[in-house]
Amino acid sequence: MTFEIITVLIVVGVMLICLIKEVTRPDFIVFLALASLLLLGVLTPADAVKGFSNEGMLTIALLFMVAGAVQQSGMLNHLVLRALGNGKKQRLTLIKMMLPVSGLSAFLNNTPIVVMFTPIIRNWCKEHNIAPSKFLIPLSYATIFGGTITLIGTSTNLLAHGLMIESGMSGYSMFQLAIVGIPAALIGILFMSTIGYKLLPERKSSDVTFDENTREYLSELVVEDNAPMIGKTIEEAGLRNLSGLYLIEIIRQDGERIAPITSRNKVKAGDRLIFTGLISTIVELQNMKGLRVETGKSIKLDDLKNGNQVLLEAVVSNQSNLVNKSIKQNRFRVKYGGGVIAVHRNQERINSKVGEIVLQPGDTLLILASKDFASRWSSSKDFYIMTQVKDQEVVDHKKSIIAISTLIGMVLLATFEVLPMFKAATLAVIILFLTKTITFESVRKYVQFNVLLLIASAIGIGIALEQTGTAALLADKLVSVTEGLGVIGIVAIIYLITTIFTEIITNNAAVVLMFPIALATANQLAIDPMALFVAITVAASASFATPIGYQTNLIVYGPGGYRFSDYLKVGIPLNILYLLVTVAISYFVWL
Repeated sequence: MTFEIITVLIVVGVMLICLIKEVTRPDFIVFLALASLLLLGVLTPADAVKGFSNEGMLTIALLFMVAGAVQQSGMLNHLVLRALGNGKKQRLTLIKMMLPVSGLSAFLNNTPIVVMFTPIIRNWCKEHNIAPSKFLIPLSYATIFGGTITLIGTSTNLLAHGLMIESGMSGYSMFQLAIVGIPAALIGILFMSTIGYKLLPERKSSDVTFDENTREYLSELVVEDNAPMIGKTIEEAGLRNLSGLYLIEIIRQDGERIAPITSRNKVKAGDRLIFTGLISTIVELQNMKGLRVETGKSIKLDDLKNGNQVLLEAVVSNQSNLVNKSIKQNRFRVKYGGGVIAVHRNQERINSKVGEIVLQPGDTLLILASKDFASRWSSSKDFYIMTQVKDQEVVDHKKSIIAISTLIGMVLLATFEVLPMFKAATLAVIILFLTKTITFESVRKYVQFNVLLLIASAIGIGIALEQTGTAALLADKLVSVTEGLGVIGIVAIIYLITTIFTEIITNNAAVVLMFPIALATANQLAIDPMALFVAITVAASASFATPIGYQTNLIVYGPGGYRFSDYLKVGIPLNILYLLVTVAISYFVWL
């Protein structure tokens, strides 16, 4: 074993530990690993930056723009609402919802689809007296099903495609993955509408839990006419750094509402002060002269809203800068212009002072903010806004038609091999710019630069695995360990390892780590590597068993009122089904 192989194994091992422990954002961890290999001399500068010019990575960047143009049109909402219907036959409704969502996800980025449809489906469930927990995990899974059908279904498909081209192969055609993806998706939908539906819990969603438990975390105090704090700022009155409570709104006697509150706001006679946090610590406020606790009535969440203030829910993303820091450390109110009222985690509200809560991926935040909060932060990488915005900006009808027609044209050009996927996507983006369907300002909202950094960095690590002989060494160990299982056994093992990586790290990192090992294994066995490539591509997307394995699962985690165990109950059987279907078809088609 050479020094370079040992170095690569150590760097990749540390990277995996950091990804599993979520030390910081995944893209930053993988970039640091790449930088380490460069500084240690394992990679040349030219090899280290190859990922930033990889065709698959660049195609993903272009497709973010195309998908963003289609998604902003608002036309997709009507499609799903029509599919849901009246909800009288819930299992049939589930199929009717999952089929079009899977179809959309085959051509559009699945994360915005789930963000867009979660509030729509949750509101529909409320109107029809159905537990949203019966529909939100299926929504996430449906987008995963669709992502395995086409070349552009997910970034992992395009990443594998780009790695194949980098290795001198032709890559995937537009619908080559559909040979596995369509049968697997149909079996997955059938499973979710029968056994999966039974396994799914009937639980209240986070918004209902927040609303029902307001008495546990909201309190109202009135400033009496003789209060010494009248005329003082919030800071001077001692209302800023309370031990267990947090001032979220002031309601004046004339109806004026102030939120979020700064330390410079002044207290007036008759002000109603709304606090959130540990109600048991309210004695600190009761001891302040001139403050009266409102008794005999319970404040409701709707009481906090008016024409200018709205309540929104947001789910903390797994790549958020907010993670592992308290709300106070994040300076959430100052940075985003909204006050966090409560935090929901693992189907329960966290009973603590809001400012001291250390945020984790999947946490659902209840935020009181101005009406423009959603439009300002809808493209934030720190959280996904789950509340349906009524007055959201949409492009006009003409631009909607252009966006959808451009997408269809791009798919047809790539399908019939008139143009390679990268050139077809480039042409589509040019058309969208020339017709002003998208602008340079809107592109910043659509393109997920953190995903592109992760992919580009991961490609460099894959090159290190291959060039140093580390991949060949690991492939040799894999072949010797699986000796006696046959080729089909090796395909199954590679699928299984990729699935495990996907559940505990990220899907793109899983593809990059497994691709050179799969290629080296195929070379040693003298078999067509396509079967192994398809296995790792599907396995990287088919993440059902945990809320952290795939970001769409994380998005519905809080809003659906789910527990970690819910994903295990439904997801593990589904993972097994996908493994069996993928391995069987890959073996018979490509081996």
